[in-house]
Amino acid sequence: MRPPKTGLPALQKAASGCKACDLWKHATQTIFGEGPANATIMLIGEQPGDIEDKLGHPFIGPAGKLLDEALRESGIDRTRVYVTNVVKHFKWSPSERGKRRIHKKSRYQEIKACRPWLDAELAVVRPKVLVCLGASAAQSLLGRNFSVTRQRGQIVKSPLAPRVLATVHPSSILRAQDDESRQSEMRAFVDDLKKVAALVQENP
Repeated sequence: MRPPKTGLPALQKAASGCKACDLWKHATQTIFGEGPANATIMLIGEQPGDIEDKLGHPFIGPAGKLLDEALRESGIDRTRVYVTNVVKHFKWSPSERGKRRIHKKSRYQEIKACRPWLDAELAVVRPKVLVCLGASAAQSLLGRNFSVTRQRGQIVKSPLAPRVLATVHPSSILRAQDDESRQSEMRAFVDDLKKVAALVQENP
């Protein structure tokens, strides 16, 4: 399925019926990006999670709440940011115990199948600053050799947007071993987002 050359509402409607890969068979629904079409900042993660899949919106689960907190601390208004994922369906496997659905990493072919939707979002929004959240998003957009560990917060030349950089995915902060590590990683994440806020102010 090829995205229509039109605005975000039509893209979202078209994406709801996408069957370009097999992920739709086990997902509740397509989770398209959300935010204003004239957003200056676009945040791109890997894929929606369990809560997003059930409720139909991106970044509303635990990682999304942490992202909201980090955006507030960095002085960025989430309502003026466009948030999306490189893959629009939740990929999961059942837990060995109970009914939990465990996140599974997206494969290259699944990311490739979803890329036309992301390209269509970029074409409409045309953000001034694009932020890749986590290794999966960064490597799918900036190349397989990109390392978030080594290159986080650095401006990368890319045709995708005037300013492109990568940082960690907020879910990685939730997986920190202890409170001290979590607080340290949160501060570093907020610092990255403050850099994004500064870039916007430099190039309003």
